[in-house]
Amino acid sequence: MAAMPFSSGAEAAARGLLVAACVVAWLAGACRSATTPDAPPDCATAPARAGSVPPTGPSNSSARPWRTTPPIVGVWAVPPLQVDTDVPLPGDTLRFDYQSIDTGMNRLYISHMGDGNMVVFDLQADRVVATVGDLPTVTGVLAVPELGKVYASATGLHQVAIVNDTTLQIVAQVGRIGFPDGLAYAPDEQKVYVSDESGGGELVIDGRSNQVVTTIPLGGQAGNTVYDAGSRCILVAVQTQDQLVAIDPRTDHVIGRYNPAGARHPHGLLVDAPRRLLFVANQGTAVLSVIDLQTMRVLGTEPIGSVPDVLAFDPAWQRLYVGSESGVVSVFTELGASLQLDGEVTMPHAHTVAADPRTHLVYFPLQDLAGQPVLRIMSGTPPPPAGAWEGEMGLRASAAIARGIGARKAFASP
Repeated sequence: MAAMPFSSGAEAAARGLLVAACVVAWLAGACRSATTPDAPPDCATAPARAGSVPPTGPSNSSARPWRTTPPIVGVWAVPPLQVDTDVPLPGDTLRFDYQSIDTGMNRLYISHMGDGNMVVFDLQADRVVATVGDLPTVTGVLAVPELGKVYASATGLHQVAIVNDTTLQIVAQVGRIGFPDGLAYAPDEQKVYVSDESGGGELVIDGRSNQVVTTIPLGGQAGNTVYDAGSRCILVAVQTQDQLVAIDPRTDHVIGRYNPAGARHPHGLLVDAPRRLLFVANQGTAVLSVIDLQTMRVLGTEPIGSVPDVLAFDPAWQRLYVGSESGVVSVFTELGASLQLDGEVTMPHAHTVAADPRTHLVYFPLQDLAGQPVLRIMSGTPPPPAGAWEGEMGLRASAAIARGIGARKAFASP
């Protein structure tokens, strides 16, 4: 509808004052486009919105890189990770991919991508208890204990395989998806979300019926997909658009698009929901971005290994692990809303990592170690208190490490 002309000079003057006031308010940040979602994603209290929204601009003009002094210094210095044991794994010396821990069943599920199977590892006995085959080029794996299922992205089939976690039998193969990769579970709606690295959209699976609900267009190739328990939204890294996308599981619509400052091919994602932080691994720059989920602004960045891939987090120790295709594993400790580098460890093909929050053990499936695929189990060093590790404090830390290694067998019986 065309605007009607004002009928008097007084009305024109009033309109001019209104426009001027809005300009002033806009400069102050009060007048903003209703189509631009300035608020962070909220799928818990905000009304569900249909349809997609245009992207915001960069979340801030320049990310602030930080680099704090590593805390491990002096004669009592201890590396952040130490080899505990190497357990031989079945199959050929070919690529592994994602992992998923089920603490209730004391299991680690490992995608053996190049071998076309999922390895089931007993975390209490430190041994392989089964392999689930017929999963060609399997990438993502996700255990969902409340459904009694494990989901596996069978890229070679262009489907998602659903495995009964008791019988370890494939009970369904779902969907048609170009390159299924990362998986996330929205517990309120009992839906599984699967990213498509070929750009075909986010596949949504009903966890109860094993049926496809829909496919959500994202406008580019998706890397990892995660669930944010704070906002109850699904977050997806649309790597070819250098964007993060928020999906409302109640409607399966995109409710926000964000362009984090400095994002270049964002791929790996990890959410620390209680502290409202999102960690994003940028493959294009080998940089880790730390994003405030309350504002969707980049708080800072850290250099990491080339072509970063999978991230893992130990919430009790506030310890973040970032694997990379170059084999560099970067280890950080959260300090408020920033990160402190604890050190780096280099191992061949150490691009995938999982951390057990109970024992603080860290797991790296390595495809070829002296001609054998192995699961390298490493014990983490407890984060230090404020200040350097030296003198008696270093001795106490070493004793704590020993106690942590001994505690690995202190599981409750499954």
